[in-house]
Amino acid sequence: MSTLEMQEIAALKQHIFKLEAQMDQLYRHLNLTFVERAEPGDDPRIIEALRKNNLLEAIKVYREISGVGMEAARAAIDEIRARRGI
Repeated sequence: MSTLEMQEIAALKQHIFKLEAQMDQLYRHLNLTFVERAEPGDDPRIIEALRKNNLLEAIKVYREISGVGMEAARAAIDEIRARRGI
């Protein structure tokens, strides 16, 4: 690998580092948690209810969206909470 290519790689790594730092700052500012994989059931209304510690509202919204019963909705909400760290 030539010196020029190594310099370009170093510059790109530095640029990526800066972008990651900016994204981290943005997430902190917006009080968000980055989640590697988002699921279709991760409706923003559910996440907001969970952040407000309103488990019943989260279950209610999940049931409206999915049409499942109370037990299945509770299990799904528990899984969302665990996966997202809420």
